[in-house]
Amino acid sequence: MLLTILAEGAEASALGLTATGWVAVGVLIVFGIMLWTKVPAIIAGILDRQIAEIRQNLDEAANLRKEAEALKAEYEAKTAGAQAEIESLMERAEVEAATLVEQAQADTKALIARRKKMAEEKIGAAERAAIAEVRAKAATAATQAAEVLIAARHDSAADKALVDKAIGELGKTIN
Repeated sequence: MLLTILAEGAEASALGLTATGWVAVGVLIVFGIMLWTKVPAIIAGILDRQIAEIRQNLDEAANLRKEAEALKAEYEAKTAGAQAEIESLMERAEVEAATLVEQAQADTKALIARRKKMAEEKIGAAERAAIAEVRAKAATAATQAAEVLIAARHDSAADKALVDKAIGELGKTIN
């Protein structure tokens, strides 16, 4: 038999190797087979692919970060531009409101002046109408008084003389 049985306290051995020696030989054989089948190259390839994927993910993340920062800067610029535009619109609105108030005040003064002038013109027209009415009544009263006086002082002979005189004067005026 290849294995030797020894007395107590002795270790068993086969082909001169103890159990520890055989474990070491087995490990060397496994490592040898792994090197012969190129396992380290396969593992290195797998690791290289994972490294490449991780690098790609990191590059993609860096690009996304750059894009996000660019978008942030763009929106900050737009916000600043919008704020400036809002301030400009507010200033223009205030100026326009002040102009409208001034225009309304001027229009109100002009309207009051026109109405005052119209009222003065109506008062003047009423005065003229009243004066014309008084004159007409005075003329009517004078005519009636003259009629009464003429009727009292003139007779038919005096009327005939006046009519003849008026007809004669008409002839002269027409010629």
